[in-house]
Amino acid sequence: MNLRERLRALIPSREQIHSNRRLSWLAPWLRHSKLWHWSRRGVALGVALGVFFGLLVPIAQIPLSIAAAVMLRANVPAAAASTLITNPITFGPLYYSAYRLGTWVTGDAMPPEATSSADASAPEINADIGLWQRIAAIGKPLMVGLSITATLMGLLTYGLITLIWRWRTLSMRRSRTRS
Repeated sequence: MNLRERLRALIPSREQIHSNRRLSWLAPWLRHSKLWHWSRRGVALGVALGVFFGLLVPIAQIPLSIAAAVMLRANVPAAAASTLITNPITFGPLYYSAYRLGTWVTGDAMPPEATSSADASAPEINADIGLWQRIAAIGKPLMVGLSITATLMGLLTYGLITLIWRWRTLSMRRSRTRS
């Protein structure tokens, strides 16, 4: 069993989703055949949507990417699976790098950190800045950085999947004409 067959076995089929009683209310929107077809455009757009929402939105990534895939007629399984770009391992580095990008773009200075005295048992906290002010200071650069990162990564994955799909199709065509 090759990789493609293993992946297709893991992804629920159209019939399994339609017969699921919890998802039956979605059936009218999920009946379109393009949502389940493995085409170059559908898969590339589905993965791009999943990466975009996976990076931009910290919660409800899968429902948002599926809703966008339904509206744009992209591949639903690809959109749902590609939201997993953010997971417990990648979440921290991705959000920190997006925050750094946001501070660079906006020109905002990083918020002052807590200072500690020589005695580790009694750390002194900068009283000038409260917790909510620090969170507010992080919010704008983080959202700017996440927006830029999500947009660029979504466009990059769309282009990359399109190129790889086209290259694979052409190489398979060449090998058939040779034999």
